[in-house]
Amino acid sequence: MRKIITLALTGFCLTSCRKDIVLPPQIITVSTPEYTSIQGFYLLNEGNMGSNKSTLDYYSYDSGKYYRNIFASVNPNVPMEMGDAGNDIKIYGSKLYAVINCSNKVEVMEAQTAKRLGQINIPNCRYIRFHGGYAYVTSYAGPVQLNPDYEQKGYVAKVDTATFQVLDHCIVGFQPDELEIVGSKIYVANSGGYMFPNYESTVSVIDIETFTETKRIEVARNLHRLRADKYGNLWVSSRGDYYNQPSRLYWVDTKTDSLIDSLNIAVSNFHLDDDLLYAYSTEWSYITMSNVITYGIVDVTKKEVVTTNFITDGTEQNIKIPYGIMVNPITKDIYVTDAKNYVSPGTLYCFDKNGKQKWNVRTGDIPAHFVFLGKIKK
Repeated sequence: MRKIITLALTGFCLTSCRKDIVLPPQIITVSTPEYTSIQGFYLLNEGNMGSNKSTLDYYSYDSGKYYRNIFASVNPNVPMEMGDAGNDIKIYGSKLYAVINCSNKVEVMEAQTAKRLGQINIPNCRYIRFHGGYAYVTSYAGPVQLNPDYEQKGYVAKVDTATFQVLDHCIVGFQPDELEIVGSKIYVANSGGYMFPNYESTVSVIDIETFTETKRIEVARNLHRLRADKYGNLWVSSRGDYYNQPSRLYWVDTKTDSLIDSLNIAVSNFHLDDDLLYAYSTEWSYITMSNVITYGIVDVTKKEVVTTNFITDGTEQNIKIPYGIMVNPITKDIYVTDAKNYVSPGTLYCFDKNGKQKWNVRTGDIPAHFVFLGKIKK
């Protein structure tokens, strides 16, 4: 048994520090143990905005058990628990970082135990990446407000991971979302998501050494996700405008910082594993007032769509709103979450490499963001 399991089980006994009732973490056996260099993974549940219901789950490969809502039990003296709207989760060194968007903070925990170490205060924070002992966090900077004339540009915050102090800011575009670090550069997807119909359409390029924006790459409207492959390409998703401009996947050459081309595949979220980019799309249209849902795979070497449905046993019909995705780099199992109606517990599905369902389990509200625990090696 790993250390995290012990703390998750014992933490709920320490409820005297909290005025409200703290339920013990729910533990469910969902599969047989798998013994690899990956211990398990965390799943951050966003919780519907304004409800203060973001929670943290953990799956152990060693035991095949799934642990729900471990943060509250491990940290019974934290009054508001995780907070409002978990938006990203990453591990750097021995620490686990959870970006809590509308609570304006990044929760910092021990990676092995989820015990709280402190927080980083950043307004309307979105996504986090790391380089050279520093954390880089995107921030919308301004309030949660839909306004085509929004005036507050976003920024990337530079944070000392030893002290949790914000050291510097680099102004980028409006409502910056995901960021990626390639060599000595930070790439930032500017969305302009609060500014309908005046969306942003650029990727900001930041020089890490000077921490200044050096270039804007014109890509497409309402950008969201970024991933770099090992061939020097940066894969960028556009949400489109939900009317006449559809969601698409683009790639940028990081050597020349120029847009190369796009693929005719809609993307809401994706995970890059080796040379395959696994993507799902929940593409909403205000014209048809409906979603079109797809589960695609892109070969990044050939720049082509391999399939538009990696779920092969028909069980995708059980998923109402796909919301998170991850691929185990060793077993090639594919994990997809279902947010259902956005206000009730979701479901995590595990599919094998051939797209057949292995198991599923109930999660917290709006299961969204994954991070593996343990050294990943093949």
